Amino acid sequence: MNNDPKQDPRVRHFRNWLTYAGGVVALGSFFAFLLLFSMDMFARTGNPYMGILAYVIAPGFLFLGLGMVALGVWFQRRQERRLGLAVHSLRSRLSVDLTRPGDRKKLRIFVVGAVVFLLFTAIGSYQTYHVSESVQFCGQACHVPMKPEFTAYQFSSHARVSCVECHVGHGPEAFVKAKMNGVHQLVGVMTGDYGRPIPTPIRNLRPARETCEQCHWPQKFAGNIDRTYPHFLADETNSAYAIRLSLNVGGADPTHGPVGGIHWHVSQDNKIEYLATDDRRQVIPWVRVTDPKGVITEYRTPKFTNDVSTFEIRQMDCMDCHNRPAHRYRAPNDAVDFAMSIGKIDPKLAWVKSNAVAALMPKYQTEAEALAGIASRLRATYARAPGVDDLVKEVQTIYQQNFFPEMKADWRAYPENIGHKDWPGCFRCHDGKHSAVGSDKQIPASDCTSCHTIIAQGNTQELLQISPAGQKFKHPGDEVDGACNDCHTGGL
Repeated sequence: MNNDPKQDPRVRHFRNWLTYAGGVVALGSFFAFLLLFSMDMFARTGNPYMGILAYVIAPGFLFLGLGMVALGVWFQRRQERRLGLAVHSLRSRLSVDLTRPGDRKKLRIFVVGAVVFLLFTAIGSYQTYHVSESVQFCGQACHVPMKPEFTAYQFSSHARVSCVECHVGHGPEAFVKAKMNGVHQLVGVMTGDYGRPIPTPIRNLRPARETCEQCHWPQKFAGNIDRTYPHFLADETNSAYAIRLSLNVGGADPTHGPVGGIHWHVSQDNKIEYLATDDRRQVIPWVRVTDPKGVITEYRTPKFTNDVSTFEIRQMDCMDCHNRPAHRYRAPNDAVDFAMSIGKIDPKLAWVKSNAVAALMPKYQTEAEALAGIASRLRATYARAPGVDDLVKEVQTIYQQNFFPEMKADWRAYPENIGHKDWPGCFRCHDGKHSAVGSDKQIPASDCTSCHTIIAQGNTQELLQISPAGQKFKHPGDEVDGACNDCHTGGL
């Protein structure tokens, strides 16, 4: 190439290696953006992390390339002014002059490198898309904030359902929200500006009918489902005490069976709306029910006289009861019960139920401190007992799967509304305090037979005494009154 002094300087200043390199980077990043954008637009589900790649990282490299182009132009012009030489005598290190054999060789190498770069950009963009779809990326890319959710997810019944199936929506509105949320998450992780623990419920989570009901089918008539819940009492012999229930799941579609039971709440013919006065949706003073004939009944607690229009009104769906379907943190009492029921903790060790739960309960500052504290506490108690190493290992495993002190995440941070033992759950509405406006009608109060029938309860021998008609709940030890969660808090 001739450095002709008559050549247009606007063209001449662009002809240098730095500008060429910047052009290749800009072209590659623009190509990557188009590829990622196309895959994201036509994918079955969106991905907020793909939004970070397509709308943050790819444009970032585009601006980097354009910056290199501008820098090459500026450097070329600066050299001309600084050296004060005629254009035809200027031999800048960055200038490209094809009359020089060395520059022709460099150009050949540059063209081959540019082609290879663009090829790897295409392959890398495609592979990056699939990596960003993976559970490992969602759970481990942001290791500290997502560790609790990722760990709990791995031990849940949804462990084989990818994160994006539930957390990202369809359509333009959901698409934009997902991208904005992904960028917001990226900035939060980079700056450390995120909640500890991650706050729930997630306000922009897709409706259950777009997620849960793509696999589950609440309209199906399930009828009664038999479940046995094993427990161990906190006494010296760790007395076994189980409850066998017939859960009245019922159905939600009259074409498949009678509408009733627990799934009555999500029937297409019944519209149930409510408002909560707390962020965790635990205090529900107002409920509105619209029946299949369009009759509306509004229920309030006595002290709630507020203007409903000032609150967010939510239509009830699966997530209002099944609110921890994939990220459940077991309470110490339940986790130890389960470990004992499957033989991972020996029930023959005296007071092991109470001692194991007590070792899990303190609010440790770090995981390392917790593991050391659990080990020292249990070894001191069972120094001469056989199997103490197995006991320590299992209780430490329970801690690692359910407690995350760095994120302040455990069962105490996240209410679980399925049931009503450790949290109000059903009793948020079925507490006997919600009265219909203008009448004495009330939301039916839950008791031990409203949604389930106790067909057996007690120790091993008592579980053989089946009562199809149901039994009255028999509390171990003294009789109690009130809601279960008045006493049960997840510990002893």
